[in-house]
Amino acid sequence: MLYAAIVFLPIIASAIAGLFGRIIGARLSELITTVALFTSLALSVVAFFDVAIEGHKYIIPILAWIHSGSFVADWTVRIDTITAVMLVVVTGVSSLVHLYSIGYMHEDPHRQRFFSYLSLFTFAMLMLVTANNFLQLFFGWEGVGLASYLLIGFWYKKPSANAAAIKAFVVNRVGDFGFALGIFGVWYVFGTLDFDVVFAAAPSFVGKSFIFAGHSVDILTCLCLLLFVGAMGKSAQLGLHTWLPDAMEGPTPVSALIHAATMVTAGVFLCCRCSPMFHLAPVATDFVTIIGATTAFFAASVGLFQNDIKRVIAYSTCSQLGYMFAGAGVAAYDAAMFHLFTHAFFKALLFLSAGAVIHSMHHEQDMRKMGGLAKAIPFTWAMMLIGNLALTGVGIPYLGIGLAGFYSKDAIINATYAAHTGIGSYAFTLLIVSAGMTSFYSWRQFLMTFHGRYRGLDHDHHHAAHAHHDDAHDEPAADDDHGHHAPKLEEVHESPLVMLVPLGVLAFGAVFAGIAFTHFFIGEGAHEFWKASLFVAGGEEGELPVWVELAPLVVTIIGFAIAFYYYILHPSLPKKFADRKGMLYLFLFNKWYFDELYDFLFVKPAFFIGRFLWKKGDGMVIDGMGPDGISARVLDAARGAVKLQSGYLYHYALAMLLGVVALATWFLAMGGTP
Repeated sequence: MLYAAIVFLPIIASAIAGLFGRIIGARLSELITTVALFTSLALSVVAFFDVAIEGHKYIIPILAWIHSGSFVADWTVRIDTITAVMLVVVTGVSSLVHLYSIGYMHEDPHRQRFFSYLSLFTFAMLMLVTANNFLQLFFGWEGVGLASYLLIGFWYKKPSANAAAIKAFVVNRVGDFGFALGIFGVWYVFGTLDFDVVFAAAPSFVGKSFIFAGHSVDILTCLCLLLFVGAMGKSAQLGLHTWLPDAMEGPTPVSALIHAATMVTAGVFLCCRCSPMFHLAPVATDFVTIIGATTAFFAASVGLFQNDIKRVIAYSTCSQLGYMFAGAGVAAYDAAMFHLFTHAFFKALLFLSAGAVIHSMHHEQDMRKMGGLAKAIPFTWAMMLIGNLALTGVGIPYLGIGLAGFYSKDAIINATYAAHTGIGSYAFTLLIVSAGMTSFYSWRQFLMTFHGRYRGLDHDHHHAAHAHHDDAHDEPAADDDHGHHAPKLEEVHESPLVMLVPLGVLAFGAVFAGIAFTHFFIGEGAHEFWKASLFVAGGEEGELPVWVELAPLVVTIIGFAIAFYYYILHPSLPKKFADRKGMLYLFLFNKWYFDELYDFLFVKPAFFIGRFLWKKGDGMVIDGMGPDGISARVLDAARGAVKLQSGYLYHYALAMLLGVVALATWFLAMGGTP
């Protein structure tokens, strides 16, 4: 039960802060939730060494959950290698985010609610990664969706935050519908939702088909594609990605927690958990590769010209998730999990460093109002530098020396080339191009924020940010609802120590996580490390050409050189380029017009249908012919009856006479006698 405590400590802390926060106060709520998370982290580290390094595995029963006929789904905690990796990632990032939030949210009057939501989110994510069957995984899956809705819309008085929360919730429901169908299909085919039973039986269904939607389809291909639709929604892959950048409306710690290492990686975890099924369905894995590589390219291209410091990192997250799926699609599940692991460190570092910049800039997020901050906040500058070096994968091939992203990202790129397939070549090409664009937008962000002259008080930028031009709707919103503006440079200062310590810890991971764990995740010890928890492709990939090994480094250098040329040597050129509003610039700045397309295809028709059913269907037909119509007729009859009560005797006598005549007529008509 020691390992079960990893899962349940956060929900206990969440309940205390949420239910009794007003009684115990904000400070005690912060301490209880943060201590609970650090305790879960300590136990997760123990689990990692016990399970992943020492080779143990645990399935801990919690309670008998659903027993209905032949359907059995018990609530159990599964601790194997892939779970142990995710436990360290989730509790590590979440505990540091809790600590960071004590400083970042210190002025917010609703800190108890915020910390309760953070711990609730962590519990749901831990439920997801420790699931031993598909139903329990779905429970955690929907739990993180609910918690993310609450966190993104935490500042509920802010319309844009409410809209972003609803958007995230609705878009994820689209993916979850496919995921639910996949789970139904697994039960229909295998008669169980237990992972071990399903994965053991999967090879016997290779080449078999069933009838789905009136067509005969391959069983494993259909199931894997349906499960992947869920992964697309949760991990913001192309088509279901539109919620991710809007989710930046939540507080910055939320961005780090949701978009660095937890919720958005749930889709990658699902594909890797189900790798014993996916590797038997080559059509499905080809689709995964195409979507992953295309998403990496799409998100990197959109990040090129964004001006909100958090949105740049958000699109970077979307792009890096594409790398992970591309790796999983070419059966490099170990490399995908390795990139998930290293990405957690440097992406959380980048988000929290951006939060430190925003905090120092009085909640200003527009990079066009920054510049020259390196001298004012040197520690944050150093942390952002390390995060960028790790993200862009800076390292020296053949010598094997580099930061975390160098080992994991290059492993995925090499795996796509080593696949020696048309799909693999497609992925390799897009990932190399994406690596160059990643380098450009990362260093563009870094140079615009920390170098050059300080632009915080430039009136032309201030007015430009609020002008009504073609892309004004893409301007970033403030990180809270107070409408802060950029301060004077002398007013910019480092964030409090409670915010800087997590940056230092994450920076350490961003530097050393790659070199420390390469042997276990993707090296010679990979089979022994992963054991049966993950499908690890056998055989050697062979010697790669020199140009393949050097290509990521070359495009990274080119990206940095272009950013340095435009934003340090010739800083006036980017504004001139943007002011021209060229077709390519507008296309990328407006995110390939996905939001406008979805608004035209889905949102406006949905509103039209809803309004029609409301006014015509509900108002005119249902209410008009139902309760409203009946009540109106009753009122009409009552008004008519009132007119009969005139108070004149001859009126009543006439009514009596007419009644007698009518009664006599009825008796005669019925054959009786009056």
